[in-house]
Amino acid sequence: MSGSSLDVAVVGAGVVGLAIARELARRGARVAVFERSGIGSGASGVQPGGVRRQWGTPIACRLAGESADFYAEADEHLRPSVSLGFRRCGYLFLAHGEETLARLTANVGVQNKAGVPSRIVTASEAAELVPGLGVEGIFGGAWCAEDGYFDRPQGVVEAFATGLDIRIQDVLSLDELDAGSVVVAAGAETPRLVPGLPIVREDRYLFYSEPIAERLLEPLVISAERHFAAKQLGNGRVLASDLAARGDEAQQPQWRAHVKAMVEELLPVLTYVSFPLFVRGEYDTTPDHQPILGQVDEGVYVAAGFSGHGFMIAPAVARILADVVLDGESDPVLAVLDAGRFADNRLVPEPQLV
Repeated sequence: MSGSSLDVAVVGAGVVGLAIARELARRGARVAVFERSGIGSGASGVQPGGVRRQWGTPIACRLAGESADFYAEADEHLRPSVSLGFRRCGYLFLAHGEETLARLTANVGVQNKAGVPSRIVTASEAAELVPGLGVEGIFGGAWCAEDGYFDRPQGVVEAFATGLDIRIQDVLSLDELDAGSVVVAAGAETPRLVPGLPIVREDRYLFYSEPIAERLLEPLVISAERHFAAKQLGNGRVLASDLAARGDEAQQPQWRAHVKAMVEELLPVLTYVSFPLFVRGEYDTTPDHQPILGQVDEGVYVAAGFSGHGFMIAPAVARILADVVLDGESDPVLAVLDAGRFADNRLVPEPQLV
């Protein structure tokens, strides 16, 4: 590495790229982040700041657990000028049928083995956890009280960026970078620089209310069967989403109508909340909805394809990539989430998505 101007070049200034660069720099590496637009200008710029431990595969639970421990002490680790305000509000995954309840029960088994204090709850228990929840037709749910949200998610992204050498440059080829190693963490744009990776862009859409002083909904409530999720954020805005919304934004009226119908069915406490703000985001998805991590060529590493959970697992990914890039230490995760798993039919499908 010493013959290059940089030890490591990181492409992408989203939360994952920034977290990796921060960890590399913390360990003494000469590192720069290359970004064509600006800090958090892609998927990281619109993520609402959720951190959860509830997943359906051991590897996802492990990455989420390590990262959740980091985030629980984010102010101490990242030293922001203003507290980032992590709140353990809980996530409630609802089941509207026996099949979904069985899947959530299996997932809770995986989580408990990984040390996650999640549990299955009855419909009546769910109503106690979420006052005002409409429980008609609900068979139960999965709950973890340690899941939570940041009051200032963009502050987290900015805190990871503090002190880093960030260069605004549209990298068209990795050959442009004078560095001993390169880490590509460019989200859905990653295949442009590392051809052949099965990462595709998937649009996601969110509705937000104006800030509301009254606290109406603390936990995040998710119904995969109803394609719906909602949560009141720290700034008072209520977030709601039609989880099936894809394609042309001209379908916004249909998505808004679906959100309204789900509010009336599941969260009538939000009936009179309007959602004037409509925001487009994106996921960089893989066929199994797990990231691609590790070395893909000599001196070239990838951290992309997070399928919507890059923010949640960025601290663990940063530690794992820094270990392998700087010290040659290969975490067992890299043998599971490597790029070769798709050709080898070693996919690790993640069943608990939002």
